[in-house]
Amino acid sequence: MLKLQGIAVSSGVTIGEALVLDSEGFRIPRRFVARSAVDTELQRLSNAIAESTAEIKKNRDAVRGELGEQYAAIFDAHLAMLNDQRLQEELTSAVRERNWWPEYAVSRTLRRYAKVFQNLDNHIAQRAHDIYDIEKSLLRNLLGQRRETLAAISEPVVILAHNLTPSETANLDRRFVKGFATELGGPGSHTAIVAEGLEIPAVVGIGPFLADVSGGEPVILDGNQGVVILQPDEETIARYRLEAEVAETVAASLGQLRDLPAETTDGVRVQIRGNIEFPEEVEQCMRRGSDGIGLYRTEFLYLTSQHEPSEEDHYRAYRKVIDAIDGKPMVVRTLDLGSDKMLTEKSPEEERNPCLGLRSIRLSLRQLPMFRTQLRAILRASAHGDVRVMFPLVSTILELRQARLVLADVMEDLAEHDIDFNPKLKIGIMVETPAAAMMLDAFIEEVDFVSVGTNDLIQYTLAVDRGNKDVADLYSACDPAVIRLLKRSLDIADDAGVSASVCGQMSGSVMYTQLLLGLGLRELSVPAAAIPEIKQAVRSVSIADCQAVAKRVLEMNSARDVKAFLRDQKRRLLAETVA
Repeated sequence: MLKLQGIAVSSGVTIGEALVLDSEGFRIPRRFVARSAVDTELQRLSNAIAESTAEIKKNRDAVRGELGEQYAAIFDAHLAMLNDQRLQEELTSAVRERNWWPEYAVSRTLRRYAKVFQNLDNHIAQRAHDIYDIEKSLLRNLLGQRRETLAAISEPVVILAHNLTPSETANLDRRFVKGFATELGGPGSHTAIVAEGLEIPAVVGIGPFLADVSGGEPVILDGNQGVVILQPDEETIARYRLEAEVAETVAASLGQLRDLPAETTDGVRVQIRGNIEFPEEVEQCMRRGSDGIGLYRTEFLYLTSQHEPSEEDHYRAYRKVIDAIDGKPMVVRTLDLGSDKMLTEKSPEEERNPCLGLRSIRLSLRQLPMFRTQLRAILRASAHGDVRVMFPLVSTILELRQARLVLADVMEDLAEHDIDFNPKLKIGIMVETPAAAMMLDAFIEEVDFVSVGTNDLIQYTLAVDRGNKDVADLYSACDPAVIRLLKRSLDIADDAGVSASVCGQMSGSVMYTQLLLGLGLRELSVPAAAIPEIKQAVRSVSIADCQAVAKRVLEMNSARDVKAFLRDQKRRLLAETVA
């Protein structure tokens, strides 16, 4: 049994068979071949070895001509390993005697070899990289055009991968993918956000571990504690199964809150709205008693499609949500692509720092036809319900005014063609940068509402890449600088009589509920799964108590102190709730 610690990004516990993806995205499940097909599969293995041998020789000769014999010797070593008689006999035996699929035989056998090398002295340990290269070469040639994709999964699995992009995560089939864990990733990455939206338990930022596991092996994934357990024993499996059953019981009890208002013990009403990426998620929100949709992340219309969505694609998606929320508000965030939320086509010039580059409202203002298409659909949808539009990553007053001008132009065009829309559509911005927070007193005069996006606000305030596991310890919603910017934003909105909400992972965690209410927040936008728990927390506290919590936090100077204090408050709150 091997216990790995990573970063918990989407709650839940699951137990299942591992499906291992290497850094190139190969699926290597445990699969067996019929005895009648053994000879055919062995021939396929032999062909792959021959093709890999030819590729290595070609690379060796090219390197010899460019760099000389010393560097070509690297490839001679690869050839020696690949054509080692013992290795080939072992692979042949795995297929003939164990009826293993050749791909599985290659992955399982070579990873075992690599692990042995890694446990030897440093010089020999480096040879493990050569074995991984050989494994990838063989897998490429074995899989060929039959290389499988994540979309082809048809049985329950827990995905273990080097990394998953947001688009790959968005396309996971929730019927079969019970959870995932990755070597890379950080707490605020968009892959993590998608996992939370899909309600798939997820752990990221574990570091190198794929060499220690093979497809088909049992694995436990604990998305609450950020733990992954490989080859668990029966006692551990039984303990986690019990934990999963208890969680289901708690979830069922929280479901009784569905039709009750999120109201504090001293009678203050709090709006709790859901975050969604896909129209299908609205049902989960409403089933849990949501007060509407506080954040519709529309970029996933792009990430899950092979083409740029048309006006009708947008309109149908928005109408589907409007028709399901019974007159409650729906806040549509315009395109927020950029960074790791990338377009399907690569930019001809790769950005050196995409987090600070052409993304969100900046991209929309550069791609006006695309922006206008989305705004037309939003406006058309506004004729059928309480639709609001929100612009992401606004950093300057000029960006806001330019976006409003484009919106006004689209309104004029629709009016000329007698197409219905709400001419008093509410307009808001995301407060995600220190610039927006510091200039909010100017912005506030030109918007109807604001939403503080804590995920990006943390990233930009602390200069920490939220998708980078190496600096994950610095990415903290508990940092006093973040909390003070949040307080400033809420105070400015309150003074101006403009509604303010908070979205992001901070709003969906009970640990921060008392702090946020104490800072003056009265609208939260959270993942569907978090709605019952946050509602219970709201109904268990008074505003006076929350203000006392906020006052204590604002006196602290370190994220560590804030985190310890809030964790203690959470334990007390949960203890009182259970009692």
